[in-house]
Amino acid sequence: MKRRWQIKVTGIVQGVGFRPFVWRLAHLLGLTGLVFNNPQGVVIEAEGEISALEAFIRSLKADAPPLAVVESISWQEIPLNGDTEFKIVESQQDAERVVLISPDVATCNDCLRELFDPKDRRYRYPFLNCTNCGPRFTIIVDVPYDRERTTMAVFLMCPDCEREYHDPSDRRFHAQPTACPRCGPQVRLIVRNEKGEWQEVCQGDEAIKETALRLLKGQIIAIKGLGGYHLACDATNENAVKRLRQSKHREFKPFALMAPDLETVRQLVFLSPEEEALLTSWRRPIVLMRRRPNANVAESVAPRHRDLGIMLPYTPMHHLLMAEVKQTLVMTSGNLSDEPIAYKDDDAFQRLNKMVDAFLVHNREIHIRCDDSVTRVVKGQELLIRRSRGYAPQPVLLPFETPAPLLAVGAMLKNTFALCRNRYAFISHHIGDLDNYAAFKAFVEGIEHFKRLFAIEPQVVAYDLHPDYSSTRYALDYADEHDLPAIGVQHHHAHIAAVMAEYGLEGPVIGVAYDGTGYGTDGTIWGGEILLATYESFERAAHLEYVPMPGGEKAVREAWRMTASWLRQTFGDDGEQLSFGIDERVGRERWKQIWNLLRSDLPQPQTSSIGRLFDAVASLLGVCDFGAYEGQPAIWLEMAAAQWASKFGDWGMGTGDWLKESFGQPPFAFGITDTKPIIMKATPVISGIVEALKQKLPVEQIAAQFHAAVAEATLRACIKIRKRTGTNKVVLSGGVMQNVLLLNLLVDLMQDEGFEIFIPTKLPPNDGGICFGQAAIAAKQISS
Repeated sequence: MKRRWQIKVTGIVQGVGFRPFVWRLAHLLGLTGLVFNNPQGVVIEAEGEISALEAFIRSLKADAPPLAVVESISWQEIPLNGDTEFKIVESQQDAERVVLISPDVATCNDCLRELFDPKDRRYRYPFLNCTNCGPRFTIIVDVPYDRERTTMAVFLMCPDCEREYHDPSDRRFHAQPTACPRCGPQVRLIVRNEKGEWQEVCQGDEAIKETALRLLKGQIIAIKGLGGYHLACDATNENAVKRLRQSKHREFKPFALMAPDLETVRQLVFLSPEEEALLTSWRRPIVLMRRRPNANVAESVAPRHRDLGIMLPYTPMHHLLMAEVKQTLVMTSGNLSDEPIAYKDDDAFQRLNKMVDAFLVHNREIHIRCDDSVTRVVKGQELLIRRSRGYAPQPVLLPFETPAPLLAVGAMLKNTFALCRNRYAFISHHIGDLDNYAAFKAFVEGIEHFKRLFAIEPQVVAYDLHPDYSSTRYALDYADEHDLPAIGVQHHHAHIAAVMAEYGLEGPVIGVAYDGTGYGTDGTIWGGEILLATYESFERAAHLEYVPMPGGEKAVREAWRMTASWLRQTFGDDGEQLSFGIDERVGRERWKQIWNLLRSDLPQPQTSSIGRLFDAVASLLGVCDFGAYEGQPAIWLEMAAAQWASKFGDWGMGTGDWLKESFGQPPFAFGITDTKPIIMKATPVISGIVEALKQKLPVEQIAAQFHAAVAEATLRACIKIRKRTGTNKVVLSGGVMQNVLLLNLLVDLMQDEGFEIFIPTKLPPNDGGICFGQAAIAAKQISS
């Protein structure tokens, strides 16, 4: 006997080929009815025998398209309609939207075959795509996701594309960005002529081939991509890479690379199966991997780094270009250092024109900027560094529902924000550092775009306690303007809560939150924190001892200032004579002035930051005195330590033998007090480092010993907390946890002691994950 069921499917089911999949499945099972998109997802009305309907329901999730994420399937019986066919009908709009939107997707294998098939009508067309790949998030203006609500609306389809678009059996059925050379976007090359004016020299395939030739001749070219402009040059050409560094005002920070294929990647780095899986995934992130000693890239690509950040081509234009150059390119964001990536054409020409020799552009508008994502593998798991293209705006699920829609504005650096409803946290693409006006403008515009896209009107706002953060001021102004409650969340509590929420942990947990800066509840700068945390509250169970930050924010960029502070903390005024060459490197007068400041009665910010301690040690060892980018001294210290640790095998794995063999003498250790909170005293470590320098031990060995000392002190403090509280779950988060050597040490040591360890995998451990923790804490607060 026939039945008719109305079936509702929620999740990422728009723009991923779900409706044609439903159409084909219905035809296979002999069902009639219809399917359409609505703002909640996909609605199906299917009519047929009950056995066929049950098989249909089972297959909807089991056999869904690869890019679909089916969150829920519900159904109810409705009256028979007597349909004679199954069809796809137009999308519907109504008041409440909870549709999930797909991120941008790398070119699929089917499209790649067409791209290089001379018999195909889209042969070498740089904008081909289908239901399974292509732009999504960066071109969507509104939902439901249909062509007229994307930036492809201006391109009227030719008869052939129109036919494919309306044929449910075709791979391009309702592929909203679909196009071909006759009707779609076009690419063109613009160069500076003899008069210094910009002019177009060629279009289409000729433009891509000419771009390749110019890159191989050492030129720097701005290339308009999926979520913004890249600056590209030949990665093997030292002069070109140096010139790009000078143009971007980016002295030391490593450049991202794009390799033409996996074989090239294997020649550049040691590639694990997990790293290969990330590289070739449809997300196509930049993956940080250990470089080979003979890697064929210019020295200026990643100065003093053991790692290279590499991605594979992810758009048809990339594939065409890389097939022409046949070697690795630098492919870095199109901006000056610390600015947001350029994505609008006029802005790109204004900001980038003095940095490049040519522009490879196209006329498909980018609606919202989206940087490349950056990730790596630690202990066989993904550890995100920057979550953006390929990941955003996929939601991360909260372990509980928020009683009211809320906005969590994140932190100041590496900003992301979250808009939340029910269990969904829609976390933004990477915004950047909000002390830059253009980044703050992008932050404000991004919030409005997400509000519109997901139809979320916040009723609660969560923010960081730091009064000088731009995100905090925005949150308080927004709450005041809309008469909403505003919930302040301590920075390190948010770090820990983000990981708790990812794993669905109830708490209490021992939360190790190590970073550079976070505003404490006592008005000081925290950053070496071990918390006993639930969502509702936290106890500061242990922390690094306080030291002054001479010069305040200047000490963040100038690591040598923190060296002076720690030397005085350890040796008193005698520490001034223990500079080990710092006074010569920074200038004797400046060294003397900072000591006069430390001896004075002038108020100075106090900090318990592990990040600042890493800075101090980096300068004391002569590794790095000034940070040209965030975290540089600590990163270079890790690189030095890794050189020593690598003598004992793979520095990213098994640390037991490494710890025993690496020292050559008893290691220096932190003092751990029996107070509440526990104070981790670093003065014995500074004293030990000074003694090691006097003995002229290798800097790399001392750097490795320091890492081991931090890990060992953390372990001892956690053991004391476990003994007092019985808590065995340990969460590791904060920007310092991007230090792979330290993270591996911590995990190995703690697991050996029976702790259960939790590391973030869906969000970065740095401030890019803060908003999720803010959201979880705020949701719990308004629930109680």
